[in-house]
Amino acid sequence: MTTISSPDDFAATDPVEVAMTRRRILHAAGALGAGALLSGLVVDRAVAATAKKVTKKTSAACVPIVSETGGPFPGDGTNGVNVLTEKGIVRRDIRPSFGSMTGVASGVPLTINLTVRRTSSCAAYPNAAVYIWHCDAIGQYSLYSIETENYLRGVQVADAKGVVSFLTSFPGAYPGRWPHVHFEVYADLASASSGRNAIKTSQLALPEATCKAVYAGPGYDGSAANLASTPLARDSQFRDGWATQMPTVSGDVKKGFSTNLVVNV
Repeated sequence: MTTISSPDDFAATDPVEVAMTRRRILHAAGALGAGALLSGLVVDRAVAATAKKVTKKTSAACVPIVSETGGPFPGDGTNGVNVLTEKGIVRRDIRPSFGSMTGVASGVPLTINLTVRRTSSCAAYPNAAVYIWHCDAIGQYSLYSIETENYLRGVQVADAKGVVSFLTSFPGAYPGRWPHVHFEVYADLASASSGRNAIKTSQLALPEATCKAVYAGPGYDGSAANLASTPLARDSQFRDGWATQMPTVSGDVKKGFSTNLVVNV
């Protein structure tokens, strides 16, 4: 038997489990009498073991997403230009350039849905700001390889459920890297003015089957060969594991794809 001096001594991190544990403790106290509560409640070890298992399961579900480099083309002020200070950067559709730039990125439509949560509690992170950026269909980045455009970059503020959603074009695969999308998470929109303020920098790894389907079509010259030459397991960023960075995907090439990923920070 395990002695617990108060309901709060139970080290469960899940609020639901804490509440259930307290009910069990109070039920045990009622059965044993007030004296038991004063001297220390006696709770069956099986109850404690169950709570421990739930706690471990909850913790595993809230593993923080792996940190990755922002790469050489962030456009966040840490390596040259800072697009985060530009009017118009907060937007859902990041395919067109904005401001004085007018180009539109081509490619298969892709919706990126990210749910930002606090690792400490698994709770949604409302009002967090997320900045994403990635290369175009031929593997080039705006503001760097293409200095006259700023497309495929944008910021969204998480809603009450911690969700941000971007409409973009599926990125191509360039030599030496698995197809990916960069993103930075900020505590709030006011902080999203420089990459130095990011609380998490990571990358989304795009699933192989989806990449192959996209790269079999027009507009992605060289991507199929680049994909084959750099397997996910040998990618410089993802080779140490990508379990927290691989989204679920739905859709098709004709209608476009939608990805969903939980981002614990």
